[in-house]
Amino acid sequence: MNDQPRRRPAKPHRRPKKDPVRFLAFEALRAVDERDAYANLVLPPLLKKARAKGDFDGRDAALATELVYGTLRRQGTYDAIVAACIDRPLRDVDPPVLDVLNMGVHQLLGTRIPTHAAVSASVELARVVLGEGRAKFVNAVLRKVTAHDLDGWVEKVAPPYDQDAEDHLAVVHSHPRWIVSALWDALGGGRAGIEDLLEADNERPEVTLVARPGRSTTEELVKALGEDNSLPGRWSPYAVRMAEGGEPGALEAVRESRAGVQDEGSQLVAAALAAAPVEGRDTRWLDGCAGPGGKAALLAALAAERGATLLAAEKQPHRARLVERALAGNPGPYQVITADGTRPPWLPGTFDRILMDVPCSGLGALRRRPESRWRRRAEDLEAFAPLQRGLLREALKAVRVGGVVGYATCSPHLAETRVVVEDVLKGRGGEPVEAEWIDARPLMPGVPALGEGPDIQLWPHLHGTDAMYLALLRRTG
Repeated sequence: MNDQPRRRPAKPHRRPKKDPVRFLAFEALRAVDERDAYANLVLPPLLKKARAKGDFDGRDAALATELVYGTLRRQGTYDAIVAACIDRPLRDVDPPVLDVLNMGVHQLLGTRIPTHAAVSASVELARVVLGEGRAKFVNAVLRKVTAHDLDGWVEKVAPPYDQDAEDHLAVVHSHPRWIVSALWDALGGGRAGIEDLLEADNERPEVTLVARPGRSTTEELVKALGEDNSLPGRWSPYAVRMAEGGEPGALEAVRESRAGVQDEGSQLVAAALAAAPVEGRDTRWLDGCAGPGGKAALLAALAAERGATLLAAEKQPHRARLVERALAGNPGPYQVITADGTRPPWLPGTFDRILMDVPCSGLGALRRRPESRWRRRAEDLEAFAPLQRGLLREALKAVRVGGVVGYATCSPHLAETRVVVEDVLKGRGGEPVEAEWIDARPLMPGVPALGEGPDIQLWPHLHGTDAMYLALLRRTG
């Protein structure tokens, strides 16, 4: 008789099951990290491909989108939570592992996905993309995360506000500390305002359409969307908001470039420049940094209504092609060229109106491009500074006496906004320019909280727009 204990039969090897939704979200996060891609450019083609294969329906696409954007927006907070659950420095965790972990943390703390499902789905994804060994690590960390809800974890990992206000806000609202500091300086005021702004940066922005005058109407867009999926613009007479999301490219007016997707702040900047009073002739307009073409298309439509011509200049050839696409079919005369606004091919005093929407840090669009907050560094602003001043200086030379220049940025950082304008007007780093400020506030009628002027700073938490800046200057000599 054999007295040896009977061995349990080995469990059959189970191949990990690929979850198409989470696998796609992981692919998008890796592209953002490895290729410095932007989620708003990477995700749509991935979703389109998945739909074409029959892997996705509308709910799947919505979940994948939430996993990508939610993980990116809350990355700073989730990094701090993961760091508290491991016994090594966070920098020693491989980036793909951290992506799986943070996406798991988002499911646990930032969605209504049940705890068991969030953990098991994340571990299964880890088996597929990382292997069995690291999947066990993911499982162990996420089980520690389940010990608290988001508020409980924030209380544990964020320093108290009264000890370090900026670091507290950075962890709670998932922004790098230097951005918290910069935004607070630009905004001014106390704690409530900066917290409202940081929280607005973490909200999913609405999709806003622009009906280009003379080519489309807001009524046409509302009819195409349906009343249940359309809201009027808050401030712009050309804006329609998509209440329930959807695919703007499915609209005929958008496909034909008679309408487009454009944040309301961007619409307001273009409309304010077009409405600014000029002395004498008003037939030659310039968009000096026209890519990707949203403002140029609106300006071209407004110019056509007055019999004016728009020249749209863009330094980068691929962006110039986007401008051509946006302006296609515009009824008025226009021209798109590839040109560097700091070394312009046009003669001084050529134009009556100029928009110079300069390259910048993009800190005003963190709602739309949440990965930018982790990619940008404070020193990046030093690289932008000479370009911004050079573009404004050349724009003031290119406009005729009595004409108007609009200096715009999608950033509220003082070093990219009012400081640039003041430096150019006072001749710091170059010859002084004879020009005067125009109070831009009356040119955005009905828009509240525009500050003391004469320039304008829009804010996500106050206006529901990107944080666009506009200064209007009239050349006097």
